[in-house]
Amino acid sequence: MCGIIGAIANRDITSVLIDGLKRLEYRGYDSAGLAVIDSDGELDLRRSVGRVVALEKICSDIHGHLGIAHTRWATHGRPAENNAHPHTSSHQVAVVHNGIIENHESLRQSQKEMGFPFSSETDTEVIVHQIDHHMQNGADLLCAVQNTVDELNGAYGLGVVSKQDTSRIIAARNGSPLLIGLGEDENFIASDMSALIPVAKQYMVLEDGDIADVTGTTVDIYDRDRKPVQRKVLVSSLSDDETSLDGYAHFMKKEIHEQTRAITETLEGRLGANSVLEIPFGENAKEIFDAAREIKIIACGTSYNAACVARYWFEEFGIRCDVEIASEYRYRKHVVNDGTLFVTISQSGETLDTMAALEMAKGLGYSNTLCICNAPESSLARASDLTIFTHAGREIGVASTKAFTTQLVTLLMLAICLRRRALNLSAEGDKIEHEIVLELRSLPSQIEHALGLEDDIIAMSKHFADRQHTLFLGRGAHYPIAVEGALKLKEISYIHAEAYAAGELKHGPLALVDADMPVVAVAPNNELLGKLKSNLEEVRARGGRLFVFADIDSGIHSDDDTHVLHVAPVNNYIAPIIYTIPLQLLSYHVALLKGTDIDKPRNLAKSVTVE
Repeated sequence: MCGIIGAIANRDITSVLIDGLKRLEYRGYDSAGLAVIDSDGELDLRRSVGRVVALEKICSDIHGHLGIAHTRWATHGRPAENNAHPHTSSHQVAVVHNGIIENHESLRQSQKEMGFPFSSETDTEVIVHQIDHHMQNGADLLCAVQNTVDELNGAYGLGVVSKQDTSRIIAARNGSPLLIGLGEDENFIASDMSALIPVAKQYMVLEDGDIADVTGTTVDIYDRDRKPVQRKVLVSSLSDDETSLDGYAHFMKKEIHEQTRAITETLEGRLGANSVLEIPFGENAKEIFDAAREIKIIACGTSYNAACVARYWFEEFGIRCDVEIASEYRYRKHVVNDGTLFVTISQSGETLDTMAALEMAKGLGYSNTLCICNAPESSLARASDLTIFTHAGREIGVASTKAFTTQLVTLLMLAICLRRRALNLSAEGDKIEHEIVLELRSLPSQIEHALGLEDDIIAMSKHFADRQHTLFLGRGAHYPIAVEGALKLKEISYIHAEAYAAGELKHGPLALVDADMPVVAVAPNNELLGKLKSNLEEVRARGGRLFVFADIDSGIHSDDDTHVLHVAPVNNYIAPIIYTIPLQLLSYHVALLKGTDIDKPRNLAKSVTVE
């Protein structure tokens, strides 16, 4: 979602701000801007709609040692130059903001009564006017920000500068991630460490309620009670390799092909000779797993689809599992059974709805909490009793690929650990666990085989490029894989795509089937294959065109109305992971034919840190 970077240094920082914004482009945005205190001590504001390159073109003549910059993803107010950040007040103060201010309407009314003019439709503008109001009444910049955040309801990550005090940046966090980058006689703020790769390796993560007073040589942090606090200094392992294309046309293509490596690293150190190890889940994992009688999983988007696959694994292993969308979970009453382990899944570890659901769950009586995410030091990880990290590496493309498959791998390992308790088994003597571990070890090579189908998928994609709608079908654990396939296609090609459990065809979606509606089916060779074949015949009988990803031993073959792409035989437990790969490639190549912005699809953001 929106991105923040700020800098204070003994050098011109305009290029640092522009470069930082470019490194934040993957998050999704519709406009960009920066504010710099220039060499004359004036506040120079530049903003533009569209890509950062458009902003860069109008900033060649702006120079200064102190500034803030922002990429905006519209919430309040349409994408427009006047709604882009930073926002200013009295040409004295500038603010960049991630998040949503829920009481902005009442603040706006009171500020209008005080004579403050408004030039935007955003909720953010009330923040800068409120800071300006406190400074006009004698507060210094730090105190003005502290007074202002006490009056805000909602989520925010803030960067604030003022031409009245050019020695500092003030940063504040509540519900929206923000960190401090530490350089040599220069310091930075950012919503994401990727913005600071060239300028800072050391950083500190602000906690909710923190306000940081950042100068070129010092960082002083105060908690919500205005008491000084220390935050741990961390060292970033990010490199430019993770944010460069390495010869690929798009980050999505690169990340699809990185899944072999990502899954290998996610499994590294987590498998014994014949078992899944528990210690990687945390030092007290054994005790927490012993106490778990059932599972509640909360997630959003692609992570929710991963959870829906995992539900089939958990319940096959005798463990009751409930899966819910985080934004829905937060707004209803709950019955919590004793011994329920509360599991959250988030690629970024900063998804606002998921984080809020975790905070809510802590007061509802869940036995313990576990987080699965791809981001060390994220809010979700710090707030959970147990955390296990997927090792997908940085994912730049908005449409998640390697983050999804590494989540599936991690969920399968969790299901195996809890299976032992449910069935009163030992890891050493369990043939099923031995079989799954063997298959997990072979998973990277099987991913490579699935990636080898790309040429056939390129040929298949030509049948979709001029279509407006597509239907995806699956059964059992492959129904959520069909849902994920439909999500990928609609995200990056803008083709309307929906997924159904194949048995539901007769209950409505069959009315949509005709020769102009491609129907994609996921057909592994499992106990539901016969049922799925009957569903496919229902499509054929209505003149539908089928595109089937089928096990080579399924007995499904191509004909005039059916295009079959054969997948190598695979174990049923890891089959959902394997069948994900061709669906990712299909969506990519359809979008490539349509010429869409694959890595940054319209209206979408990578990290969703607002409701």
